[in-house]
Amino acid sequence: MPITILIGAQWGDEGKGRVVDWLAASADIVARYAGGDNAGHTVALDGEVYKLHLVPSGILHSNVVSIMGNGMVINPVNLLREIEALRRIGVDIRPERLVISSRAHIITPAHVALDKAKELALGDGKIGTTLRGIGPAYLDKTGRAGIRTGDMLLDVEEFADRLVSAIEASNEDLRAQGLETLDAREAAQSYLEAADFLRPYIKDVSIYLHEALKNGKLVLCEGAQGTLLDIDHGSYPFVTSSSPTAGGALTGLGVGPLHVDRVLGVAKAFSTRVGGGPMPTELDGDIAEHFRGSGANFWDEFGTTTGRPRRCGWLDVVMLRYAVSVNGFSELMLTKMDILSGLEELKLATAYDIDGERHHYPPVTNEQLERAKPIYETMPGWRENISNCRSFNELPAAARQYINRVAELCDVPIDIVSVGPERDQLVQKAAAPTAAFKR
Repeated sequence: MPITILIGAQWGDEGKGRVVDWLAASADIVARYAGGDNAGHTVALDGEVYKLHLVPSGILHSNVVSIMGNGMVINPVNLLREIEALRRIGVDIRPERLVISSRAHIITPAHVALDKAKELALGDGKIGTTLRGIGPAYLDKTGRAGIRTGDMLLDVEEFADRLVSAIEASNEDLRAQGLETLDAREAAQSYLEAADFLRPYIKDVSIYLHEALKNGKLVLCEGAQGTLLDIDHGSYPFVTSSSPTAGGALTGLGVGPLHVDRVLGVAKAFSTRVGGGPMPTELDGDIAEHFRGSGANFWDEFGTTTGRPRRCGWLDVVMLRYAVSVNGFSELMLTKMDILSGLEELKLATAYDIDGERHHYPPVTNEQLERAKPIYETMPGWRENISNCRSFNELPAAARQYINRVAELCDVPIDIVSVGPERDQLVQKAAAPTAAFKR
């Protein structure tokens, strides 16, 4: 059963990109299954920093085929730009190494315009989207009005007609809001050029994966965003428009659950969030600034896609425990343990007090969550720089205690933690698996 699913266990930005990069060393295929270029995965390798938005993180391994699944929404122009940027720095991207699902939906220029218009209309109640057209594209998908990447395989004039018609239909919505409309044919031109380039990359991904799995290939499913932003299981409506949970991996790629033998959750050693919505452990002041950093380093807490500073707080075990239940994690991995160095004491939110009642899982409504007061457990911190640690026993006793306590509270093993952004800055317990798969 050769599928490993990698899931963000918080509100996204957990450091999944570097984990995918590490696990991809033993995979044959890395398949992304949800989201669009609202995602931002950063990978540091030999002093170089790679920022990926659409192309799966496995592309940095020459032995890996990267797949963009049907659960994604894709801006062809932005994808072409990303491919060209990666090629300029020496990354080999050919149709043999990158496969795009014919069933993924296309983000049009009108979707981007509608996204901006909707956020503007919401005013102070805005969701905090990345304004990349993600929501409107998924809305057209579920409304059966979307255009799929497979349509780029049509005759160029037929594809152009579909694209222009879709933009003109969206213009009606923009006009109704008193906003500037798009020149449909002019807006479509760059898409036609991107389609001409991308045609050789487009295939039926479900069949491709079926054949690969039948032949014993090992597949790593790469998530975008995080569990707490899931359209069904997140703090709705402050969520993304797709399903970044384990179930979304299956529907977003067209594979069955019997192939899966590992579901790995990735969480930061503290909590962060971008955009609107409740965040019970959010902090202001010195500790929040300690977590966030100055912004001078790519490892600091500023969005890869938007550049926005992230909201920071103590690790919310209530939310993490919920993510474990939603996804059925076989294990958790903690990232950014190195950022906790230098703090005298650490806190874990082990429960909420809501109107005098104790809750070990998040409440149903955002109104209740806004009233939630974290119940903290305090643990000792450590001053040592742990970025050079490579074994569990090298970590300070307080760091080991912190990791073990989170594992105990979530009832799931934590055998691997990261202590820095580079590929080799990982600490493993002696019994931890050293690779994604067993051949």
